Amino acid sequence: MKLTRPTQFPIEADGVPQKLVDPFDFGGGHINPNRALDPRLIYDVDPNDYFKFFNCTNDASNCDLVNAHLYHLNLPSVSISDLKSSVTIKRIVTNVGDTNTIYRARVESPPGAKIIVEPSVFKFNAFNKVHTFALTFTSLHAVQGDFNFGSLTWSDGGKHLVRIPLAIRVTIQDYFSDTSYLYIVYLGERRHEDPNLVTSSHHDLLSSLLGR
Repeated sequence: MKLTRPTQFPIEADGVPQKLVDPFDFGGGHINPNRALDPRLIYDVDPNDYFKFFNCTNDASNCDLVNAHLYHLNLPSVSISDLKSSVTIKRIVTNVGDTNTIYRARVESPPGAKIIVEPSVFKFNAFNKVHTFALTFTSLHAVQGDFNFGSLTWSDGGKHLVRIPLAIRVTIQDYFSDTSYLYIVYLGERRHEDPNLVTSSHHDLLSSLLGR
């Protein structure tokens, strides 16, 4: 939980309804130019990946990613909004630091999910500068929830840490994952004595408001 200084009150995000800030609000942290000059490991993105991104956001029928999910792009973050049982994604890291280096994975799993990294150890040398790893996310509870957050950090055992954020939302039904907003709708006074007519008219009104 993010707290203000010096009062130590929880920080709330702007907007309605009010809520406590989360990583979607405050981002991945401040930019450190000095560390950016020596990232050690990078999640390299090919220009073709940007075409995949635009194709998937503009027209899902023209998306050539697995199941049209954007979390299969090789980005330094993972956001899964519809985890029902288990999902496996892959990431590719490139070593741009010391030639002979060993990195080990540290996982902070979001609440409600289990994460397995395979392989969990990388050995880089002059011939092996690129490695691929798989992240398997498994929901622990069949509960319709909100986003929870964790992280994956690669450590060389010294002062170098390469961290990416993870955002996971466990869902049961697809239509629940479309939005996290709560709608409160005033349906007006009852106009019919017949309960069936009241229910039908209210259903039609809600459908028109929610676009369904």
